[in-house]
Amino acid sequence: SFPSDEGWPFAKYLGACGRMVAVNYVGEELWSYFNAPWEKRVDLAWQLMEIAEQLTNNDFEFALYLLDVSFDNFAVGPRDGKVIIVDAENVLVADKRLIRQNKPENWDVWYESKFDDCDKEACLSFSKEILCARATVDHNYYAVCQNLLSRHATWRGTSGGLLHDPPSEIAKDGRLEALLDECANPKKRYGRFQAAKELREYLAQLSNNVR
Repeated sequence: SFPSDEGWPFAKYLGACGRMVAVNYVGEELWSYFNAPWEKRVDLAWQLMEIAEQLTNNDFEFALYLLDVSFDNFAVGPRDGKVIIVDAENVLVADKRLIRQNKPENWDVWYESKFDDCDKEACLSFSKEILCARATVDHNYYAVCQNLLSRHATWRGTSGGLLHDPPSEIAKDGRLEALLDECANPKKRYGRFQAAKELREYLAQLSNNVR
């Protein structure tokens, strides 16, 4: 339904037999880049935020919400360095056009996902009923920031997220950490929506600076 050759960030579907699905091999898991050079990690982080945006807002008016977000569910192409979702087993598809047409209760109230500070790895808090009944939802930004990018991200005994240990000038400036924190666990009403937008722009700027 959302083929890679039309620009969707999924592995190319090759075919299926019964309950078995074949997709092309994309590359190594995102996890293998956890300690890559800072420049590489910034680029990957920018791509992850772009994926979150594309799956939330697109011309097809379908929102694809990632319900299982971890370092093992994304891969990086060895040649083009492109980030791809390789485990799309847990994706909720919401038809935003239908939501606007049917107008369920509170359909036009922006929905803010609740930060989940649990003691397990790759936790996410969500309500499928709400995701299917709101036109504006910040779930994908929340999932990527909390589980992959920010200091709240934990995986295989590590902490600090993909953007751990930034260069001293970035750390001293404080903007990156502030945006990551607001994106993962917002302190202002609708703060995550704004933080995600600014974070995408800031990572793009950093990415251009380090290339």
